[in-house]
This record gives sequence, C-alpha cells and structure tokens, in this order.
Amino acid sequence: MAKRTAPEVNAGSMADIAFLLLIFFLVTTKIETDAGLNAKLPPKMDQVDPPKIKEKNVFEVKVNADGQLLVEEKVMDIADLRKAAEDFLDNNGDGTCDYCKGAKDPSSSDNPDKAVISLQNNRETKYKTYITVQNELIGAYNDLRNNLAQKLYQTDFTKMQDDYNDPKTDQAVKDQLEERIKKIQDMYPQKLSEAEPVKMN
Repeated sequence: MAKRTAPEVNAGSMADIAFLLLIFFLVTTKIETDAGLNAKLPPKMDQVDPPKIKEKNVFEVKVNADGQLLVEEKVMDIADLRKAAEDFLDNNGDGTCDYCKGAKDPSSSDNPDKAVISLQNNRETKYKTYITVQNELIGAYNDLRNNLAQKLYQTDFTKMQDDYNDPKTDQAVKDQLEERIKKIQDMYPQKLSEAEPVKMN
C-alpha cells in the first residue's frame, strides 16, 4: 500500500503579507504625544548677582507631594490660585501704575514690573498638578493682559498673538500687532520664577 503524504500549505507569500500588514499598521497608527508647557529657556548668561527684591514683591507658591498648595504661608485651593495671583500682580501698592485696578495694599506688590511669582514643587508632586498650577499662574498673566488689551485696543491679547502667528496675516498688520503685544507684555511682564524642587513633608 502506497504511503500517503500530508498536504502542504504554500507559505511563500506569507512574508509579503506580513510586510504589507506592518506597513499598514505603521501608516494608520496614531501616535499619542504628551501635552506639555510651551516655555523657552533663557539663554546662558554670565554669573551675576541676582537683583534684590523686596519680600512683599514675591508671591510664594509651594506645592507638596499630595498636590496641596501653600500660598503666602496659607493653605489655598487650586481653584482660588488664579484670582490670588491676579490680585497680587495688579495690586499697585506704590501707586505708580495708572492702568492697575488693585486694592493698593501696602503689604502686597508695588506694581506689575516689580512683582515676581515664585513657584516651588515637591519632588514627588504629580505632573498633572504641576501643569495645573503652572496653567493657573500663567492664566493670571493672560487674564490681566486680555483686560488691558480690551481697554486699549478692544480685542483680546490671546487673539492678537494668534493673529500675529497666523501666516496669512498681512506683514503691515503683523508689525502693528508686534508693537501692541510688546507694549502689553511690558506693562504686565511675566516674571514667573521656578525654584529647584525640594523634598517637603
């Protein structure tokens, strides 16, 4: 009796199919990117002594490992941080700021040009909390700049920036926007100092 042979599967084209599937998945897969902060690092400069800043012109924000805030030595909720920062920046303690609408508290910042926000995180602070606190502090600057832009130019500061960065915007308009943006940035300069993270209890 003749010996039967098992039927063979032709696998010659399997490599081609695997290669096509690989290309398909590479082309169609969406790669997730983490959202981050849009910040530019300052250029490297020679070592110079830092300017002396009055204690009342520094708004201290500390974040512990549990995401709790200590603002000016008082516990604060993140939801209240932006308003507190705006009040500090817009205080006008020395009365030299004619566009500020602050309370003129003599124990708070003298004017926006002298006001500095100091942020310090715990080494174990969650990234989400870090980003939220940063957004609230930068949001305080943006809100004040938006209000000033509305008063001076009847438009939002953020819209001015978007129009300036739009490649379709005419160059003459860009030149005008650049001048206005710089003026508002000079009136409310963003002085956000981030201290080295520490191990806090």
